[in-house]
Amino acid sequence: MRNTVVRMVDPDAGSVEADLRAGRIKCPRCGSGLRPWGYARTRPVREHGSPVSMRPRRSICPPCMKSPGAQKTHVLLPKVALLRRADTVATIGEALMSTHVDRCSRRAVAVRAGVSVNTVRGWRRRFRQRAEQIRVEFTELAHEWDPEQGAIAAQETPELDALEAIGVAAQAAVRHFGAADAEPVWQLVAGASAGRLLCNTSSPLPRPP
Repeated sequence: MRNTVVRMVDPDAGSVEADLRAGRIKCPRCGSGLRPWGYARTRPVREHGSPVSMRPRRSICPPCMKSPGAQKTHVLLPKVALLRRADTVATIGEALMSTHVDRCSRRAVAVRAGVSVNTVRGWRRRFRQRAEQIRVEFTELAHEWDPEQGAIAAQETPELDALEAIGVAAQAAVRHFGAADAEPVWQLVAGASAGRLLCNTSSPLPRPP
């Protein structure tokens, strides 16, 4: 849909609805409270091969409605998913860890994730292409969340560098926000990357609001 942008939100639909109606979910452009505006289309998402139906909430920014050319509606995508990916971020993240950290074969990773070998190959290819950008973005986040965070040790490959930066950023988030408010690591990654971890464009990862 024209003039639509995705905004990442908590996976709990009840809390999202309450926050949306109270104006606590902010427009990324102007900072005004977003308002309910129907639903996006229903989309299937696989969790380790098992299909789950998801219908994201849609919202609207009343002030931006008056601004020509501004993004007016916002799809509220739960942090369990990534943009234009048919599998949950946890499924994809665990597959990347199995591939690059545990050195599992593509076939073994595919079986565990419940997807085809070609799907795993696509995840690996895109992660390799974006590895340096992901490393930089999550290194910056780690130091933003914990200014005393030291240098992150270099790893053997760009992919391992990116995964190390993600892990360090997740630990820094726990120290910054507190363990009680800590998100699962791949849910944090989905939110911090605005769902674009494996985006098929060269655009930079947006900073989390």
